[in-house]
Amino acid sequence: QVQLVESGGGLVQAGASLRLSCAASGRTFSNYAMGWFRQVPGKEREFIARVSGSGSNTDYADSVKGRFTISRDNSKNTMYLQMNSLKPEDTAVYYCAAGGLYSKSLRAYAYWGQGTQVTVSS
Repeated sequence: QVQLVESGGGLVQAGASLRLSCAASGRTFSNYAMGWFRQVPGKEREFIARVSGSGSNTDYADSVKGRFTISRDNSKNTMYLQMNSLKPEDTAVYYCAAGGLYSKSLRAYAYWGQGTQVTVSS
């Protein structure tokens, strides 16, 4: 069992940076692949980035590639999403997730945080 709590969301202007954190509880954090997803009203939850359990492998959606960086510190049971050059279209609720496989699919993630709101103004 894994419990996840996101933090770091807020209201920023276009071009600004923001760092999201995902704090995990449990004794087997490093065994889980993790990912970030986002969702806006009326649309499906969207894959943003993923990182393998060891942190050695990462992947990004084309929409955020080059702007966002996913990382994890297993010694602190924490995953991060550094978001730079934010755009209004990045506005969404951002969710942290953990699962047994390194994947882009929502189906691969059994555990989810409550979400944190990111709003980017023009």
